Amino acid sequence: MPRRHGLSKVKPLRILIVEDEFLIALELESLLQDIGHDVLGIAASSQEAIALSRELSPDLAFVDIHLADGLTGIDVARHLSDQHHVTVLFMTANAKRIPEDFAGARGVIAKPYTERGVKEALAYITSEQEQKKDASGKERMTFIPFDEKGREDSSSQLS
Repeated sequence: MPRRHGLSKVKPLRILIVEDEFLIALELESLLQDIGHDVLGIAASSQEAIALSRELSPDLAFVDIHLADGLTGIDVARHLSDQHHVTVLFMTANAKRIPEDFAGARGVIAKPYTERGVKEALAYITSEQEQKKDASGKERMTFIPFDEKGREDSSSQLS
C-alpha cells in the first residue's frame, strides 16, 4: 500500500527510476513515495532499465542521460517511449545533450533536482494542476516540459 501524505487525490503512478548514482536514486525514490506514488524499481544501466520496464510496465520513468554504461539514457528513453509506451522525463545537468526530437521524453528536470522540480514535473504529467510561472518569466525553472517551444527556448531556461 503506498504511503499517502497531504490531500492528493491523484491516482498513484507506477514509476521506474533510471539513475546510476545510487544515493540520488534512493533520495528520489523516497520523495516519490512520500508524494504517494509507487516506485517499482531502480535501474543503473540501459539493459536493466529495459528489462525492468518490460517486466513491471511502469507509467512513468525518470531517466538520467548518463548511466553506468555510458550516454545511454537517450536510447533508454526512446525505447521505453516507443516500445513500452512509458512516459519519460529526463534528469540531467546538461540539457544540451538531449536530442532535437527529445527521444520521446515529455520534459527534463534539471540536476541537481529539487523537490519542487519533481512536483512540477509530476503535476505536468498528471495534469493535476496548471504549470505555475512567474509573471516576469525570469524565475529559474527546475522542470521544463517539451511542448511547442523550440529546443533553444527549453534548454536556455535551464542554463
